[in-house]
Amino acid sequence: MIDLSKPYREMAAIIARFATADQEYASPIEGLYFNRRSSPTQPIHTTQWPCFAMVIQGEKSLTLGGEVHRYGVGDYLVVSLDLPVLSRVTKASRGQPHLGLGMAINPRRLHEVMSRAPATALPLDHSRGVAVNKASADIVDASLRLLRLLDRPADIPAIAPLIEQEILYRLLSGPVGPRLLQIATVETAGNKVARAIAWLKQNFVHPLRIEDLAESVGMSASSLHHHFKTVTAMTPMQYQKQLRLHEARRLMLIERLDVGSAGYTVGYQSPSQFSREYSRLYGLSPLRDVGRPRVPEFGETRATA
Repeated sequence: MIDLSKPYREMAAIIARFATADQEYASPIEGLYFNRRSSPTQPIHTTQWPCFAMVIQGEKSLTLGGEVHRYGVGDYLVVSLDLPVLSRVTKASRGQPHLGLGMAINPRRLHEVMSRAPATALPLDHSRGVAVNKASADIVDASLRLLRLLDRPADIPAIAPLIEQEILYRLLSGPVGPRLLQIATVETAGNKVARAIAWLKQNFVHPLRIEDLAESVGMSASSLHHHFKTVTAMTPMQYQKQLRLHEARRLMLIERLDVGSAGYTVGYQSPSQFSREYSRLYGLSPLRDVGRPRVPEFGETRATA
């Protein structure tokens, strides 16, 4: 039997050399990020981009809608769409800090891998856009080889894209393959939901008519509502609301806009409605949330798994 603890120890040692303080790090490999935390965190609201992620040390959770996805050493997480989530490190200490890696899923490379993989019938998939599974020895091995490239920077441009494609191939041929295929294949329901999400991200400040959104992606309003909620665990209206509130919070915390200006900028015409919905999501009014002492939060400027 393969001892999977050994590659995890080596990956932890590599990440620890690059991630020396509690924050997120962009590695020298494009699209590869590290995350370190020396204690459990409070829940952090963020918008997660499509990614493959592994916890190398510690444990973490990701909440989508009301569903909590927990993962630790030996698991991998895949997010197949841009989704508003609640992220939290649940196990970490100074002696054993949380160490994680996240690899952005590059759509172009995903399609390249799909074009070379054996053709298979596209299964009907009704799963969420977030999934946690046990990491196979092949996925662990490829992830370790990707990290080892950090000690051979001259090899990164030529070899990193090949290992990235290998990881994508392992994902496509594993339990999350049907979800990735649905999102990437034109004219499937998953792909249309992905296009609806892209539209919402670009137009979230504007009033939303479900009929118009459905027509833009070639679905009926009822079909879009059903498939959107199946994948994201929320309705298009709820998704738009979270996008608005996340952006308003970013504007207040990062760009220092006042509460009224932030609410108006993201599409709220009523300050009281903005304050009410903000409090419902974040547990504090905008004024109290912005004014409270805080440590830097992962995900306020970039999401990370």
